Amino acid sequence: MLNRNLRLCGLLLTVLALQGCAAVAISGIAAGTSVASDERTTGTVIEDQSIEFKIGRAISADKELDVQTHINTTSYNTIVLLTGEAPTEDFRQRAVELARNVEKVSHVHNEITIAAPSSLISRSSDSVITGKVKTKLLADKNVSGLKVKVVTEKGVVYLMGLSSKSQADKATDIARTTGGVQKVVKLFQYTD
Repeated sequence: MLNRNLRLCGLLLTVLALQGCAAVAISGIAAGTSVASDERTTGTVIEDQSIEFKIGRAISADKELDVQTHINTTSYNTIVLLTGEAPTEDFRQRAVELARNVEKVSHVHNEITIAAPSSLISRSSDSVITGKVKTKLLADKNVSGLKVKVVTEKGVVYLMGLSSKSQADKATDIARTTGGVQKVVKLFQYTD
């Protein structure tokens, strides 16, 4: 019986992983290409990666946070977006404080919801939505899709980047009309 359950779990994980393959492949290609057109300096791109790593490590070091929450960290131009779920306000605030205490973090957007950690199915669905939004942004001739960071959590799409107001508005309209998107939150830094 145990072997059968393990095989079923393995099959389910395989199916879920394959559902997001196209989105992940497209997002990966876009990520590699976006470095060349990124408005941030190379140093800032590296700093953002370092910030994400340090916050992730700090959350993992807090055993209660690590076990009882699901928190994603995104840093763009040293501005941090925290998404995910925490079961209590205390856990939510602990994660925010850990992020604020990381060197070079200029601001923290706290979008952690008070809830039980999301399921693997929900997270897979979010990955597919991110891929669909990114694909539409890249396909649109009026938007510089390589300059927009897309993060999805429970169907809510967060858009980050250095952009003109008109480019940000166009990107937002594209995201809003993408299947599965419940809401769009703009976190752009405007260049005009």
